[in-house]
Amino acid sequence: MNGASREALAAARERFDALTDNTAVDATKLADELAAVTALLDREVSLRRVLTDPAQPGEAKATLAARVLGGQVGGETIDLVSGLVRSRWSRSRDLVDSLEELASAADLVAAERAGALDDVEDELFRFGRIVSSSSELRGALTDRRATVSAKSGLVGELLGGRADQRTERLVIRLVTHPRGRSLEAGLDELSKLAAARRDRTVAVVTSAVPLSDRQKQRLGDALGKLYGRKMHLNLDVDPEVLGGISVRIGDEVINGTIADRLEEATRRMAG
Repeated sequence: MNGASREALAAARERFDALTDNTAVDATKLADELAAVTALLDREVSLRRVLTDPAQPGEAKATLAARVLGGQVGGETIDLVSGLVRSRWSRSRDLVDSLEELASAADLVAAERAGALDDVEDELFRFGRIVSSSSELRGALTDRRATVSAKSGLVGELLGGRADQRTERLVIRLVTHPRGRSLEAGLDELSKLAAARRDRTVAVVTSAVPLSDRQKQRLGDALGKLYGRKMHLNLDVDPEVLGGISVRIGDEVINGTIADRLEEATRRMAG
């Protein structure tokens, strides 16, 4: 997002945080309702365009949203949506993307309250690795011919009883309503959103062998000092790196693997 949409989303996040700081607010219910509004506006293009029309007064758009949603969702959800439509958006799709983010964030708030946020982060990452390594599973979860119930059932078979219920909810919502994203991209977005709940940055660490607890602590501390903020490590083991570690933080890659050094030496010899 850029320009007006970025500012609108920032304001929406502040209102969302203020709302969910109140533990009396049912975060799971809020997630379900925001997801329902996301689906509605994703489906009803004409309504979405009216609610993001810069020529229309913000209060008029908020009144319309409240009238459409009244009786279907709770007051907290209507207040959040009303605030969103009062804002100015660069693209009508940005409004729907923002609603979807808030729906996911509400499930993460529920996980945080239950002391399960770290588990959800790790489970989302591990599920992403499983998907990327199995074309058959990926195909089944992204098959456009498969019904919503079939995809939900498959996720339930894979994660039910093995992962936190919030992880299962997030994954089911993603595979049943991908909204044009790849499954891998959607899981990566969810992982980053989970990390942001604790103002942390995700570092994907690949090593030839599993790191010890002491090594993980030292690496996390070193990266935290380097980047000036808390760092959450998502750990992956790949024997092909031959030794050392590779760290990816966003688009930045820090390579310290034997395989990487061998490749660099080969390039120099060839040159």
